[in-house]
Amino acid sequence: MKNAFSNAAIACVMGDMDMVRPLGLAGVRCAVVTHLGTPALHSRYTKDVILWEDATKNQDALVEEMVRWGRAQAEKPVLFYQDDNQLLIVSRYRDRLAEAFRIPIADADLIEDLVDKGRFQDLAERLDLPVPATRRLFPTRDLAPVALDLRFPLIIKPLTRRKIWDLTEGFGKALRVNGIDELRALWPKLAAVGLDVLAQEMIPGPETRIESYHVYVDPRGSIAGEFTGRKIRTYPLEYGHSTALTITDEPDVAALGRKMVEALGLTGVAKFDFKRAPDGGLHLLEVNPRFNLWHHLGAVAGVNLPALVYADALGLPRPAVGKARVGACWCSMTKDLKAARESGVPMGEWLSWMMRCEAKALVLDDPMPFLFNQFNRFLPSNIRRTRPVDALKA
Repeated sequence: MKNAFSNAAIACVMGDMDMVRPLGLAGVRCAVVTHLGTPALHSRYTKDVILWEDATKNQDALVEEMVRWGRAQAEKPVLFYQDDNQLLIVSRYRDRLAEAFRIPIADADLIEDLVDKGRFQDLAERLDLPVPATRRLFPTRDLAPVALDLRFPLIIKPLTRRKIWDLTEGFGKALRVNGIDELRALWPKLAAVGLDVLAQEMIPGPETRIESYHVYVDPRGSIAGEFTGRKIRTYPLEYGHSTALTITDEPDVAALGRKMVEALGLTGVAKFDFKRAPDGGLHLLEVNPRFNLWHHLGAVAGVNLPALVYADALGLPRPAVGKARVGACWCSMTKDLKAARESGVPMGEWLSWMMRCEAKALVLDDPMPFLFNQFNRFLPSNIRRTRPVDALKA
């Protein structure tokens, strides 16, 4: 599959190395929408850049800059997006962006329903999706509740992912609350953050019981590629960000994922996160209709969903797809080292596993993003080095 798309349109990537790499492995040239100092600027797959300091700010101007760049290309680029903010920008500005880009993306209303956890709960109730019991809470306007018709412990998370939540000390991706008194004590801090939240009954078990279904559904509604996976570790250990992942072969996860695709009428890429309860049942936690770091691992394991999307967007033959190689792993080395230490994994055991890990930041054929990132950490902020933009465009 190498270089199969080398003379085709460039891919415009709103994302990081875990998005650039699967495209690069398929021979796709990439342009990244990012700010100075990010590792993706230094990948051998990155051929151009749209510099933008913060995609959460001045989105009108960002879209205009992207359109200007897209129109200057010889052929319409294919647009990829990795996080919720990027997904919403592309979806909400899709008509304007479509003037300069090919945009593989789900229906606009469905995206809004899936990204906003309150709307997702409404959707889940209408479609009878297997989600845990959930209630919306409004710390910004209501007094702390004296009771809830939910079983504790609960998971508290924001209705939509916001940077202020991520930066609040002790919050992580979500919070565990063991009883009503604990919730009432937490209430002032929730109110101070200024976000409404969702309270959801917790499914017992560690993060390793979170399993996922990954899929690309083509514009005709046919599944072009799919695989299943499971978390190995997160950091922090509870409700943290993924640091180690593995490919699985779980028929019930795949079957339920396909059923959810049909129920939602979804097209494009999506990740369905389930948690397996002690009785073996699967509970749907969320659906993310965007590209994500799992696609790096999937590509290495033999199912390159971004490459399939790229081929379809350009009307080119799809790369061959087999069954994803069970047991293939991805890790974020520095973060997973911390997670492994806190999990009690011996250093020698972790190092041996990490070296066998198929997908990670340090790769022999494209080492500069990792090396630059490590070197840059030791420089004062005022002299941190960045690859010249002119070199990217050479």
